[in-house]
Amino acid sequence: MTGRRNVLLIVVDQWRADFLKNLGADFLRTPNLDRLCREGVTFRNHVTTTVPCGPARASLLTGLYLMNHRAVQNTVPLDARHTNLAKQLRRIGYDPALIGYTTSTPDPRTSSERDPRFTYLGDLMDGFRSVGAFEPTMDGYFGWLAHKGYELPEKRENIWLPEGEDCEPGVTTRPSRIPAELSDTAYFTERALTYLKGVGNKPWFLHLGYYRPHPPFIASAPYHAMYRAEDMPAPVRAPDWQAEASQHPLLDFYLRGISQGSFFHGAGGAATELDEASIRQMRATYAGMMTEIDNNLGRVFEYLEQTGQWEETTIIFTSDHGEQLGDHYLLGKIGYFDESFRIPLVVKQAGKTPRAGQIEDAFTESVDVMPTILEHLGGEIPRACDGRSLLPLLAGPAPADWRDLLHYEYDFRDVFYSKPESALGLSLDESSLCAVQDARYKYVHFAALPPLFFDLEADPHQFRNLAEDPAYASLVKDYAQKALSWRLSHAERTLTHFRATPQGLEERHVAPTLPALRDAAE
Repeated sequence: MTGRRNVLLIVVDQWRADFLKNLGADFLRTPNLDRLCREGVTFRNHVTTTVPCGPARASLLTGLYLMNHRAVQNTVPLDARHTNLAKQLRRIGYDPALIGYTTSTPDPRTSSERDPRFTYLGDLMDGFRSVGAFEPTMDGYFGWLAHKGYELPEKRENIWLPEGEDCEPGVTTRPSRIPAELSDTAYFTERALTYLKGVGNKPWFLHLGYYRPHPPFIASAPYHAMYRAEDMPAPVRAPDWQAEASQHPLLDFYLRGISQGSFFHGAGGAATELDEASIRQMRATYAGMMTEIDNNLGRVFEYLEQTGQWEETTIIFTSDHGEQLGDHYLLGKIGYFDESFRIPLVVKQAGKTPRAGQIEDAFTESVDVMPTILEHLGGEIPRACDGRSLLPLLAGPAPADWRDLLHYEYDFRDVFYSKPESALGLSLDESSLCAVQDARYKYVHFAALPPLFFDLEADPHQFRNLAEDPAYASLVKDYAQKALSWRLSHAERTLTHFRATPQGLEERHVAPTLPALRDAAE
């Protein structure tokens, strides 16, 4: 490869892992992602370490677990003392550009309570240069529409209603009212091409975010009709939602409280009322929005090819979190089921990826993305970082000391749009869970609610909680200890490698950078 190193970090929103063609979704038509998979490595067992959007993006971009960055829910501030990918890239001469959003609430100690950013769900994380704004409240996109001459309705969000005056809000076979050339996906792509055409010859880093396939679940023509409902996988769920609700108090809360209106603009009714045909249609729309993203990524990839930058650009494709999509009668990204936490990750290195076209089965987590990019570009991985660079896995088998468990967390304290903490009679600091799982077992520990334990071999979809079964008591104890050990070993450690000695301050090099591995990977 040449001396120039560019990085394109593509972060889509709410794209679950099993809707990736390379991982078994044969019905999807995504030729550009297929190419990326052929030229890069696909990670089969990849999870976000937390949900929803704000916490997940905080972990992705700081390399920290939720237990350390503590931006525990959308609307909860991110502590200004934490570094992040953008700040670390600036230390090595990059001007990190961002298209999309990070859903970061600022540290109130660095501003004033009158700061308008505290009236929004989130804003831009410090360190990035926005070159395609979406936050706050999608103003950048709606302004672009107006600039294009599109007449916005009085209620701007009505562009995502189904086409036609006689429309019924909700699951639909109709397209949305906004044409594909003016969709938010087209907006982000235009901003990306504008940036790339203006950046010149200097090495660049671009976080290219897409809002889709996030709700509302409605697609512009022709993507609305690209997939047939009958070709979509059926939902995984018990015969009725009440049977699911009996598994755990938190699940009962969400099954009783999730409405369709959060996922289909203007709709009413409970999510549990969706029948199988409606869920299959929703999934067909979800897949259509994925193909729309793929087609738009093709425009970006084509530009990189035409300008000779494809070979010198490392491309990472991932998501912030998954989507229940009707499984277990749930919609959204909540709780503890795999559908919310398993996400895609594909990495194509500049030059040639040594293991191009392969699927890696090692356990990887969203906190690994930041250290991977920093090591690849020759930057310093912060001591506090909880993730590990994936460069060794791009070059060969996983190191012998690679993690043997997946870890993730979820905080369900009250926010203005959901109040499980109050409903369950908990305090805000008790409203949390952590999960550890391997190929065989999954353990979910709650701060103040009963635990869960699943045998994934016998019960892959996690219907039967074995936590109170005496036959599994020893295993429950073992996995609870694994969860505790994980938290102890990843407790905040920014300064814990320093120590005073009679000779003065000493720095212990616990995890040195591995330039030889980096060079080999290139």
